[in-house]
Amino acid sequence: MTVLGRRSGSQILRTFLPDQTVDLRGDIYRVAEWSAPIPIEVDTDLVRRHLRQEVAAWAAYDTDGGMGDDLLRNAPVEVVELDERRGVMVERYPQVWLCRDCKRIGKSLDRPCRCGKRKWGQLHFVGIHACGAITEPWIRRCIEHDDVKVVIPKSTTAGDITFVCPVCNTQTMQGLGFNRKCVCGDGPVRWNVHKARTVYTPRGTVLINPPRPEHREGLKLAGGARKALVWVVEGLTAARPADVTAKQTKEEFLAKLIADGMDPAFAEMMADMAEKGDQLANPGDHPIDQLSVERREGAEREAVDIAMALAESRNPTTALCGATPGDALDMRYRDTYPAALRRAGIDGLDLVDRFPVLNAMYGYTRGDDDPTKCRLVPFRRKRGGYRLYGNLAETEAFLVRLDPVRVATWISTRGHQLQGWRSGDGDPVAARVAILQAAVVPSKRDNPSVTSAGTDVLKLVHTYAHRFIRQTAVFSGIERDALGEYLVPGHLGFFVYAAARGDFVLGGMQAVFESNLDDLLGSFVDAEHRCPLDPGCSRGSGACSACVHLGEPSCRFFNRFLDRGVLFGTDGYLRTPVTAL
Repeated sequence: MTVLGRRSGSQILRTFLPDQTVDLRGDIYRVAEWSAPIPIEVDTDLVRRHLRQEVAAWAAYDTDGGMGDDLLRNAPVEVVELDERRGVMVERYPQVWLCRDCKRIGKSLDRPCRCGKRKWGQLHFVGIHACGAITEPWIRRCIEHDDVKVVIPKSTTAGDITFVCPVCNTQTMQGLGFNRKCVCGDGPVRWNVHKARTVYTPRGTVLINPPRPEHREGLKLAGGARKALVWVVEGLTAARPADVTAKQTKEEFLAKLIADGMDPAFAEMMADMAEKGDQLANPGDHPIDQLSVERREGAEREAVDIAMALAESRNPTTALCGATPGDALDMRYRDTYPAALRRAGIDGLDLVDRFPVLNAMYGYTRGDDDPTKCRLVPFRRKRGGYRLYGNLAETEAFLVRLDPVRVATWISTRGHQLQGWRSGDGDPVAARVAILQAAVVPSKRDNPSVTSAGTDVLKLVHTYAHRFIRQTAVFSGIERDALGEYLVPGHLGFFVYAAARGDFVLGGMQAVFESNLDDLLGSFVDAEHRCPLDPGCSRGSGACSACVHLGEPSCRFFNRFLDRGVLFGTDGYLRTPVTAL
């Protein structure tokens, strides 16, 4: 096996996927497969749930390759990571040999060019179709001299390429073949440079995946998703969901007894006795019981994500203290930090030094990004089901949660009704529940211009996360593109984590957390919030690459649902009074 080059596992995850064309040592190759990839232990139900959300846009137009229906039928799903010792198998593609010296198109790589040189490269154009097919160009040769060379213009448009006979200078072809039918029979192929984004667009998702399964089992025994939701709605005041004093429901109590090994019939009897003795939660005991079934399911999913992310480690700012009580650092933690958090509209900020994040690629598309015009090509297992190519890491992260009363006040000023909460109500639990019920958070492919409480909440959380990432990069010394976001907008929060790639400084976020978090938050509020491209940017979406946008690996929402106005506009969140009147 020839070693053509070395890349990090995280770099391979996006640029060396099956059927993707890559540049190696000046030549072009197509990835055949990952050699003996290593399985990653994951919660397959969690993965299926996330995948159904990811492919929903394609499934709605029946362009998902059947993946959505298969996932509903619990099709097998595996997640694998790269075996760095074995690497990735590649093959030369396209096999259209181009002499680097005279630009002739050769017939074989094994023979020298007619010019006498043996400097074979490749024509760097390929044909693609929305069905996922890729094809090589066919070049017409001179009938008389059986020869041809390429005349490549300065533009990258395939239609401008000319092929001529190097002997008689007769033109044999213009372009790479107009209206050439795809093998699927549904329209012509489109020609482009092999590295163009439209040729191969990886499709992936980010999941919080606890490294040890006992964390998820522990949550189930503690009361499951309901207990996680109570924990989050009450502001994470307890150290973990198991410490929340809320009573279990009968279903949760029964599941715990059976999980502990009790006979189901006897467990049912015990649950009935506990219910009669008023030892279990009744409907309406907690404000979360006011949520509709659909809203509660979504809120519980995000709450479980938060619980799993904090299962390994959690360091809230309220736990910080100086080496000596009353010293300068202790005073900073006790006075300056809380003031900076309130001014920035933050209810709580935690450092997670072992944030379990899984990046997984589940397929690719060719052509347009619109699901109505392209088909998703999922990665499949040879034995049936689906394979995801992933990278599992434990890294450091911040969990940022916005002030629910301030958010509720801001939402009300924008004309949205919050059932069960009114302006002046200072109860954070009531505010969180009212927002969960009123704000139906749109998906990343929905229309950002639709006015709704959910759209405003998503824009607020997403824009806040992007500006926070930009400021964190400055203070932590971490490259901006090496920071990623994981949004939990229903709970008015987001994670900012150091991605397992790039030249980031591990420990940089912890240093900021323990030393100058107040400076970061002060800069967040006070630093320049206008855009260099104003007034054009403000008149448009209110966000662009010069002010708010992040690189694609950092932002999973395609830089959509962003608007600086939700933070700094005349009715922006940071213009809202710190204390509701």
